[in-house]
This record gives sequence, C-alpha cells and structure tokens, in this order.
Amino acid sequence: MKVAAIDCGTNSVRLLVAQPSTDGGLVDLERRLILTRLGQGVDATGRFHPDALQRTLDAFAEYAGVIADFGAERVRLVATSAARDASNRDEFFAGARERLGIDAEIISGDEEAALSFRGALTALPDVATPALVMDIGGGSTELVLGSGGTTPRIEHGLSLDIGSVRVRERFLAGDPPTGDQIAAASDYIDALLDGSGIPFADVATWIGVGGTATSLSAVNQRLPEYDRTKVHASTIARDELSALTLRLLSSSVAQVRELPSMHPKRADVICAGALIADRVGRRVGVDLTVSESDILDGLALGLLEQ
Repeated sequence: MKVAAIDCGTNSVRLLVAQPSTDGGLVDLERRLILTRLGQGVDATGRFHPDALQRTLDAFAEYAGVIADFGAERVRLVATSAARDASNRDEFFAGARERLGIDAEIISGDEEAALSFRGALTALPDVATPALVMDIGGGSTELVLGSGGTTPRIEHGLSLDIGSVRVRERFLAGDPPTGDQIAAASDYIDALLDGSGIPFADVATWIGVGGTATSLSAVNQRLPEYDRTKVHASTIARDELSALTLRLLSSSVAQVRELPSMHPKRADVICAGALIADRVGRRVGVDLTVSESDILDGLALGLLEQ
C-alpha cells in the first residue's frame, strides 16, 4: 500500500508519499516542499490573491505527476489556516479537484493539531511526557500537550491565530522591524498564549515541527545547506533560541536570505516565526527538540489505517 498526503498551508504546500514500515511507522518514498505563500494578504483582505492561488494550483499539478509515478492508492489533501479564512475558497476547491482528481478538505485547527501531534510523537516515541508539540505555520500555531506515540493521548490542544506570515504582515512591517513593532507583536502573541489554557510549566518535552522549527534548527547549527538528517531530533537551547530570534529580528530580509541553509522564500517571515517560538520558550522549562515528522506523517498514518 502506497499513500500520498498533501498539506496545503499558508506558506507552503508539502507532499509525502509513503508506505508502511514493519514496526507500524512509515517508510518515506518521496517528500517535497514548494513555498507558494497561499496566505499572501489573506489576513488583510479575506481573499486569496490571484497570483498566490495560481502558484498553489501549479504545485498541485506538479504533485499530481509525482503521485501518479509512485502509484499511490490513497491520497488526501488538507488545507489549513489560509483556506479557512478566504472568502473565495471555491476557486481553490475547483482548481484542486481539476489538478488532483480529489476534493480538498479544510480541516479544523483541532484536527490539524492532533495530526501534528501524532506525526511528531510517532517519530520520537520515547520522549518524556507530557510533551508539548508546537507547529508554527504561516497563519496559525498549533499547540498540543499529551503523551503516546502511535496511539497518542491528547490532554490539551488548540490552534491560535498566530503564524509567521500573519504576524509579519500584521505587525512587523519594518525591514528590519522596529522595537515598537516587535513589542506590539510580542504583546499580541503573549495574550493568546496566556489565554490558551496550556499548562506550560508541566511540559516535560517541548517538540517543534514544521518549517519554522526546522529552519531555526538548521540556522542554529550553522549548517552549510539544509540537511533533514541533522535537523531531526536536534535541540535548540532556550537561550540559543532567544539569541537567534534577536538576531533574525535585527537583520534585513536580504541578510537573512544569505544564511546558507535558509530557503529564500522563507527569509521574510522566519523572524516572526522565531518570535512566536521564543515566546513559547519563555513559558516552558525545557529546551526545544525539533522533529522532521509532523502533520504529513499523521495524515499518511491515517490513510494506511483506512
């Protein structure tokens, strides 16, 4: 059995083609990432920008060819924060159906959080619990506290309207952002975190998944180029995260783009993602462990169980 999972987020469209492993996990056959910035301007206008929508549909067309080449028998496409917010999402649905032959699903923040949690804990089954899984996307951030690997038990889980694209567009207009802009963004993030109900002091393991966390790990390790084998299960100490966040917020987009492991299309929003991670880090008592397994893995595992 081969399955294909597509995660269409605010900043990126990602594909995983996989088959089951003998231990109940996954064997990756293909992973791909295309940064399409579907959420471009959605926070301000409530609509998909035509260029952003076209970039995303072009990515679907490319992935359709990959899925066909591997002969995946089950395919699922989920869309998250930006698609939840856009008034012209019917164009998105029609374009996805035309290119992939399946219906896109706009999943709730709760389901997104649960899938991210399952993906992360399946790849890191022996961590101390309760574990807090943090998935900083472009439009939202999922926080899930729980335990378990292939059979996760979630105690607290929610999706907050803070993401790297949303915070950058709403608060951090400067290049680099000004002190007042950073303070306003921090206050906004802090208010949502303080009202989240997550008992941060109870966290035994803090796990970051998604492009923000993995990119921060690569930069923190000063990797000459992105290497997922070195990023997975790596650790960023909280003081290192704070220092890196300050460095990114103090740099221009052009300077960030020059970092060897940085994807050029993530350079303008990574400072906002780092700020979100740092504000979470100030509330937990442990360092950040980074996982390359996330919502895509949770989706693929679910497809294999159907």
